[in-house]
Amino acid sequence: MSSDGNKKQFWKRNTAKVPGNIQHVYGAQHPPFDPLLHANLMKAGNKPPSASTPGKPKKATTFQEFESITSDAWDVGDDDDELLAMAAQNLNIEVVMETANKVIENHSKLQERRQQEMEKTTEPDEKYGEEVEEEEEEPEEEEEREEVVETTDVSFSTDPLPLGDSRLVKSHSEAPIGSPKEVGIEQAALHRQQSLPHRPVIPLVARMADQNTSGTPAMTEREASRLDKFRQVLAGPNTDLEELRKLSWSGIPRQVRPITWKLLSGYLPANAERRESTLQRKRQEYFGFIEQYYDSRNDEHHQDTYRQIHIDIPRMSPESLVLQPKVTEIFERILFIWAIRHPASGYVQGINDLVTPFFVVYVFEYIEEEVENFNVSSLQEEVLRNIEADSFWCMSKLLDGIQDNYTFAQPGIQRKVKALEELVSRIDETVHRQMQLYEVEYLQFAFRWMNNLLMRELPLRCTIRLWDTYQAEPEGFSRFHLYVCAAFLVRWRKEILEEKDFQGLMILLQNLPTMHWGNEEVSVLLAEAYRLKFAFADAPNHYKR
Repeated sequence: MSSDGNKKQFWKRNTAKVPGNIQHVYGAQHPPFDPLLHANLMKAGNKPPSASTPGKPKKATTFQEFESITSDAWDVGDDDDELLAMAAQNLNIEVVMETANKVIENHSKLQERRQQEMEKTTEPDEKYGEEVEEEEEEPEEEEEREEVVETTDVSFSTDPLPLGDSRLVKSHSEAPIGSPKEVGIEQAALHRQQSLPHRPVIPLVARMADQNTSGTPAMTEREASRLDKFRQVLAGPNTDLEELRKLSWSGIPRQVRPITWKLLSGYLPANAERRESTLQRKRQEYFGFIEQYYDSRNDEHHQDTYRQIHIDIPRMSPESLVLQPKVTEIFERILFIWAIRHPASGYVQGINDLVTPFFVVYVFEYIEEEVENFNVSSLQEEVLRNIEADSFWCMSKLLDGIQDNYTFAQPGIQRKVKALEELVSRIDETVHRQMQLYEVEYLQFAFRWMNNLLMRELPLRCTIRLWDTYQAEPEGFSRFHLYVCAAFLVRWRKEILEEKDFQGLMILLQNLPTMHWGNEEVSVLLAEAYRLKFAFADAPNHYKR
């Protein structure tokens, strides 16, 4: 067998598998990157990266390299959220297409302005050091914003920053001008400086520029207004769920996210008077299951299931949270009880990830600080019991809509992967042909996208924001998720077309550089998915050749 054939067989053996016996369906890390595997693949035939051309940024060949050489600030497009909310309220196809395009157009204009500003800083000038240093100074308001946000995100373009970026120019202009040899040394030092992070790496549940994932930053007037709208809808004796969905589509403020998720998932009734009694009854019911079933985890019939759950939980993210003994115990109980009560599927790897967003959101109901830095065991026992039971029931509601993803042979996932392939072939034939050219099967990378609902591809803060929309969108976790995956794949069009072999494509698709994504990137992704849904959902032969 040829060398290329061996590589393809290797990838087929080591990517997504359907369960007959228990197999890993995703990488254990987040991002799912195995340095040893990458090193072996390099030895198998990859050429070492060539030296960068002077004045041009070095191309990132791995996620770690990308992360180390990329640093940029981003502005949340408040107007974009309003446009998305308008689109969600009016399902007219023309309005949908116009509003989704407007979001993307606004984003493109923002990127063009940033590019023009960067180009200005690279123009030669006799007073280079003095003038650029002045240009580098930012308004006090912008400095305050960065101090409050305390986050690092890449812009929609994934190109690394050029050496002329304004954050690097100051150190360059202050360097003493000496002999050519000294100048070369300074340039080399500057290049090394570029490869280091310029700001602290953001945590997995980082502070965002709005109130969607943290209550710590001071709210803007717009954020306070949105929060007030949510509270008005929630304050009535009977919550208008349709109005709540419209508000939630473009993101839910952290302060009201727990109650909103419980209502939108169907866990709590719309009638306010019935909520407390419902909570008490459902929580007692869950702990009744614990008393009835949990001791059977060591029985011969169930011990394999429990053992696999116990192995999978430490692989989840954020590690600082799931490695806490108290959290591990909670997750083990939730997953084991769900598996016992759903024998048609039982426990399948991937289900474990779906507990985390609910758990984190419901912990936020009781704390102000970031969850990955918080000792969960410090919460009162009664509070922990409430969080555990609520997480179990909301995860169960989610899985009720996608359970065929996890039954024998996982037919739901296989259908969705096939649908994704068909959809991409219609919306971007060039990307689809690139996959065909190098014999990359969609199942090899998109299985995990469907199995884990993109949780292994996105930071947790982005997953929580994405789920705000999924909760608000009809069949969000099943039908709409397909269009999000299609938009997500086409988002990397440039990078996909640059790869020239099977191996390069697989490494790219299994390690996409999203670690620094935030609300802006998720909003653009959702806008594109929304547009695709209404262009193709009810027109199966539209644009098909």
